[in-house]
Amino acid sequence: MYLDPDVSHAVKILIVGHFGVGKTTCIGSVSEIEPLQTEEEITEASEGFDDLSRTPGKVTTTVAMDFGRLTLSESLVLYLFGTPGQERFKEMWEGLSRGALGALVLVDPERLGESFSVLDLVERFGLTYAIGVNRFEGTTDYPLGEVREALNLAAETPVVHCDVRDRQSSGQALITLVRHLKNTLG
Repeated sequence: MYLDPDVSHAVKILIVGHFGVGKTTCIGSVSEIEPLQTEEEITEASEGFDDLSRTPGKVTTTVAMDFGRLTLSESLVLYLFGTPGQERFKEMWEGLSRGALGALVLVDPERLGESFSVLDLVERFGLTYAIGVNRFEGTTDYPLGEVREALNLAAETPVVHCDVRDRQSSGQALITLVRHLKNTLG
């Protein structure tokens, strides 16, 4: 990985969440470099595995990882790694989580139940995390307190609304995570 000699802190961050929650879109919206995306067309092989009923327009899926870079200041660069959202790819998490300081967990408030297995993995790998409640067209903006309660989150876990299609909104969610990391890790 290329490290700029003028940057004093390069931080590996995971962008995680269940299938179709917006991980690839998030990295694409904030990355200052052309993001690496391992998107492939969804085929018949995914039938019975991937529930497309909530994402009818989704025609591709991440099969390995996404990668992007975001400079937050002259001394801080985030290297963003997006994980696949399907359960069958969870073995990849061990390698992707190695060296990561934290994770932005994206959730769809209409499909919170799908987030529990992701939260289990984040906690199993000891990652500090923040929750980004992604906004989808035509869905309700649930109060963050209700999302926190439904996910049974600790009081100190940051929960923010975000629209992963919007660079500023995605960036603010990542800044929330970085502030939480600074407060938690010192």
